[in-house]
Amino acid sequence: MHLTPEHEALRRTVEAFVHKEINPHADRWEAEGGFPAHALFPKLGALGLLGITKPVEHGGMGLDITYTLVMAEALAVARCGGVPLAIGVQTDMCTPALAQFGSDALKREFLAPSIAGQLVGCLGVSEPGAGSDVAAIQTRARKDGGDYVISGQKMWITNGTQADWMCMLANTSDDPPHKNKSLLVVPLKAPGVHVERKLDKMGMRSSDTALIFFDEVRVPRAHLIGDEEGRGFAQQMAQFQDERLWGAANAAACLTRALRLTADHLGDRRAFGQPLLAHPYIQLRLAELSVEVEALRALTYRAAALHARDGASAPEVVRLASMAKLKAGRLSRELLDACVQLHGGMGYMSESLINRMYRDLRVLSIGGGADEVMLGVIAKLEGYAPARPRASEPRA
Repeated sequence: MHLTPEHEALRRTVEAFVHKEINPHADRWEAEGGFPAHALFPKLGALGLLGITKPVEHGGMGLDITYTLVMAEALAVARCGGVPLAIGVQTDMCTPALAQFGSDALKREFLAPSIAGQLVGCLGVSEPGAGSDVAAIQTRARKDGGDYVISGQKMWITNGTQADWMCMLANTSDDPPHKNKSLLVVPLKAPGVHVERKLDKMGMRSSDTALIFFDEVRVPRAHLIGDEEGRGFAQQMAQFQDERLWGAANAAACLTRALRLTADHLGDRRAFGQPLLAHPYIQLRLAELSVEVEALRALTYRAAALHARDGASAPEVVRLASMAKLKAGRLSRELLDACVQLHGGMGYMSESLINRMYRDLRVLSIGGGADEVMLGVIAKLEGYAPARPRASEPRA
């Protein structure tokens, strides 16, 4: 992935936006457990920042994923993780499948206003009994005349209390689990949609996260994303690659910032007659962690370059995006734990920025595919995991 002057101009635009529109309010939004998406997103839309990779004919810039990852990096200057995450949901988690597979009518009704920031979207995959095991979802959309009638629930939904629509994965047939799912656009003001409650989280507290019930919710069959049913699992897997690379790019930038915050703190804090940063062990530990961050960034950039060339579903993109996601989650845990330790008592205070980062980035090892799931994907693509026998095949 080669960064051009255009990439750097985009970075400056995003950073300036964060300093002006997010950071002055971050502490208050953290305390309140949410931010006003319908006020903030139109400002992002006016700058073109919600449609970097989306089609020009629907208001996007038509650029490749390398540009949206630069935006993910630039969002790391925010004094909170929740608002950048909510923006990432809008740009790279609930809209990629709609942009790639949706009908022109669906794009005009939902994608174009989302790119403009007039509508807020969310992604509905996880359920109380099905997180990383996407095949196990139970939400069902049955056909009734010209409609789908949806019953079920979705859990841990970022933007869920504010969203106007959901990109929902639901079972639309009785076929096997990987062939019975479809992605649907579900308006969240439809009768039968119940936002049960805003969830209380360890981190990402400036974004709202909801449990949502669907009680016989009717949506037109024209809200199917794609030309036919049963493609939803594959479409969502492709959409996950965008999400995982966004998370890895944002994490690498956040971790770089965490190291700088820690080095500055250690340079100011004195113990045993000298700045803590003067101790060789601390210097070497920070250097070691810097190497790991640079390795994560290089892995993410390589995956992004292949994504831009070959698309999200290319096996090598899936392999490297899974590796980057795994590395981002594990390194965030290791590095931020070390930074909290090196901050001493201040690191343990919830008011400190390093503590907020520690809590916010912990979700990386859980959301978008847990570490254990990423390891399974990598083992399969590396050829370490034997193929599972089909139901008709005898087991040894």
